[in-house]
Amino acid sequence: MKNDKLFFRIALAISVVVFLLVAALNKKLIPVPDTYPTIINAFPMFNAIINGTCFVLLLLSFWAIKKKQILLHKRLNLTTFLLSSLFLILYVVYHYFAPETKYPIDAPYRSFYIPLLISHIILAAIILPMILMSLYFGLNNKIEMHKKWTRFTWPIWLYVTLTGVLVYVLISPFYQH
Repeated sequence: MKNDKLFFRIALAISVVVFLLVAALNKKLIPVPDTYPTIINAFPMFNAIINGTCFVLLLLSFWAIKKKQILLHKRLNLTTFLLSSLFLILYVVYHYFAPETKYPIDAPYRSFYIPLLISHIILAAIILPMILMSLYFGLNNKIEMHKKWTRFTWPIWLYVTLTGVLVYVLISPFYQH
C-alpha cells in the first residue's frame, strides 16, 4: 500500500511535469531556434500513425483479456505504452521547433474540430497518470486494482488515440510547412 501511494505520487509528478512542459511549448515560453531539421515536419503524421496503431493495439488488448490471454494482453499494453511514450517525445520535439498551426475561423468542420480538440486535450492531460497507475498495478499482479483503474483508463486512452488521429486529419491541410 505504501509503495502504491509512492508510485501514485511519482506518476502524478511525471504527469504534471509533462503537462507544464507541453503548456510552456504551446505558449512559446521556451526559446525556439530559428531553423530546425525538416524531418520535424513529418512528426505530426508519424504521431497520427502511432495514435492509430495504439488505437488498434488497445482494441486487441481488450480482446486478449476477454479471451484470458494474459501474456498477450500484457505485451500489447506494454507495446502501446512504449508507442505512446514515443508519441509524447515526438510531440514535444515538434512543438518545440514548429510554428503553431491554428484552425482557420472560416474553415469547414470548425464547429466539429474545436470541441473535438478541446476534449482531446483535456483527456490527454489526465490520461498519463491513469495509464501509469494501470500499468503499475497490472505489472505488480494487483489485478483487482488494475481492473478498477482500467475501467476508466482504457476507454479514455482509446478515445484519446482515436481523436488524435481525427485532429491530425482535420488540421493537417493547414500546416505551414
